[in-house]
Amino acid sequence: MASDTVSEKSDLPPVGWRGKWTVRYRILAVNIFTLVLFAAAILFLDAYRNQLRDERIAHLSAQARAAAATLPAIDAEDRAALLAAQAGSDGPRLRLYASDGARVADSWSVGPATYDLRDPETQGIAKQVARAIDRGFNAITGEDPFAPFVEPETDNRTSWQEVVDAAGTGRSVTQTRDAPDGTPVFSAATPVPGEDLVLLATINDRSYTRAVRRQRGNLAIALGVALVLSIYFSSLLSKTIVRPLRHLAIAAHRVRLGRSPEINVPRLPDRRDEIGTLARAVSDMSHTLRRRVDETEAFAADVAHELKNPLASLRSAVDSLERIDDPGLKKQLLDVVRQDVVRLDRLITEISEAARTDAELARTQFEPVDMGKLVGQLVSAWEDRRETGNARIAYARPKSGTVMVEGDGSRLARAIDNLLDNAISFSPANGLVEVTTQRVGDKVRVQVQDEGPGVPEAMRETIFNRFHSLRPQGEDFGRHSGLGLAIASAIVEGHDGTIDVAPRQGAGSGACFTILLPALKGR
Repeated sequence: MASDTVSEKSDLPPVGWRGKWTVRYRILAVNIFTLVLFAAAILFLDAYRNQLRDERIAHLSAQARAAAATLPAIDAEDRAALLAAQAGSDGPRLRLYASDGARVADSWSVGPATYDLRDPETQGIAKQVARAIDRGFNAITGEDPFAPFVEPETDNRTSWQEVVDAAGTGRSVTQTRDAPDGTPVFSAATPVPGEDLVLLATINDRSYTRAVRRQRGNLAIALGVALVLSIYFSSLLSKTIVRPLRHLAIAAHRVRLGRSPEINVPRLPDRRDEIGTLARAVSDMSHTLRRRVDETEAFAADVAHELKNPLASLRSAVDSLERIDDPGLKKQLLDVVRQDVVRLDRLITEISEAARTDAELARTQFEPVDMGKLVGQLVSAWEDRRETGNARIAYARPKSGTVMVEGDGSRLARAIDNLLDNAISFSPANGLVEVTTQRVGDKVRVQVQDEGPGVPEAMRETIFNRFHSLRPQGEDFGRHSGLGLAIASAIVEGHDGTIDVAPRQGAGSGACFTILLPALKGR
């Protein structure tokens, strides 16, 4: 596999939003950002409006009490003029009601009208839109609409509920109503000290509405800026997700087509979120896939090469049988045919075993395996049922349960059996094959030592390759396929273990094969 497939560098330019935030939190942050600002703006504007309304009502109530406090010192005929003077040109309308309900004074009767109720039908589209926004805002905040303000046809004390309440309680009473154009009409009724009179102050406070709408406009600008920022962050987030995914999809498509041996799958090493994890997983998967493909191609080529030799020998022997009449020579050729058939059968069996090993290990459910007991059974089988020649096998069985691993017992047995077969085949006459199994830290170590010629240092890695065969002198040609150690290596690696070969420990020549497997946890 090309080196750039697993490169730690990315060919993608930096997006600008990096850090340790996962994609999930980034999406939540972008979605919540605008909502939080919108909610905060609504809450602020609602609080601002309520506070401003309370201030305006409190100010009107104070004006009414101040005006009522001056009335007892003024003659009845001069009270209307005094109220008009106190109201001014843009103040509230001040009216005075007697105990019999009649209106006895009115600031507008001697002075100019300080406000006028405007007809919404005569106003432009801008005012209509503003009123629609007002209604929408009230609906969002859940504020109930106020009662409409209507001047009574007969203006007396009973026409105003706040006047009736103020006369009955002796305290100031306020009220808020809506003018026809949606602006508020504030009113405050207060008793006149020492007299059975009630003063009513009313004002159509358009400045209150303008202040609220102005503040709402400022918040709308702020929300507009927030929306732009949200769009920017959304675009940035889209780039952090979509662009890497697009590159990964293109790389995966190229891997699927297999048209190039060098496919750059970006690993995005700077990304610590789900996209970075996905990129590195896809890169590793691509590397593993390419390695598997290369291994499969090499294995197929090796199989073809290994099958050609016995097939060529077999074809030559069969062709020669037709032209030879000598019975002795024919017998020799038939022996060659038999040996080649046996060799082919053994080779095909070993090839099938090697091809199935990885796939079957991936599907196998591992179970606790006592390596001491397993190795002991294999040694006994070699001594009782197999040809060991003049070799001797020595095995010191460890205490039961001390060398437990998790794995597939039958596959592990095959790996150890291949090592025993290799050691016995290389052992000289009366040679000793020593087998040990012991716990070393968090590992279980299995060693097989022989007294053969050993393995040259230059070949200590290649002997685990498929079809690599370094056979002892005198062994029948084709007795071994060169797959035994390769199968053992694949089985051990499938159990997350390691296998290696070194010179025999102690005096004399020989090889020492060592398998290290993870010990079963808790044992």
